Amino acid sequence: MGATESFPGDGPVPEMHHYYSKFMRECPSGQLSLHEFKKLLGLQGLDPQGDLYIKRVFDIFDLNQDGFIDFLEFIAAINLVIRGKIDQKLKWYFKLYDADGNGCIDKKELLSIFTAIQAINGHTDMSAEEFTDMVFQKIDVNNDGELTLEEFITGVERDRNLMELITKSFDLSNVLKAIQNGRRHSI
Repeated sequence: MGATESFPGDGPVPEMHHYYSKFMRECPSGQLSLHEFKKLLGLQGLDPQGDLYIKRVFDIFDLNQDGFIDFLEFIAAINLVIRGKIDQKLKWYFKLYDADGNGCIDKKELLSIFTAIQAINGHTDMSAEEFTDMVFQKIDVNNDGELTLEEFITGVERDRNLMELITKSFDLSNVLKAIQNGRRHSI
């Protein structure tokens, strides 16, 4: 009696309500296109590398691959970023890096995505080449120049510094803050 009503799932209802109203205000059709996604995050006019990264993030959030992010996909993405367990996040990062979808990450893919992320975040302690070499040196156990999902997750979980670096570099909470606070649209 008088207690707040609870629903199945992890999140408090007002938070989901906030995201729902924000999503519907920004995207009344209920289908967020890549263009609208960039606009929502205030990320138009990026260089080609930055564009590539945002497109990869969009494609991974677009679970059914129909070219749009609907509200359920949007919420699934937010839940992963906010509440996802570390191995779920590492699987997501792996998917992000594996540009050709062959189940392995090679140096070229990692270099490409890290360069794109640097283009958006702007700040970094090392070059994309140094980052890529360091990751492969630490976790490519069989030295075949490719990382499988298992090598990637095991290697990152074993190395605290690498875990911190990857988590910090690929942190999408700034993307969520932009969604939550709402960016002013440049006119």
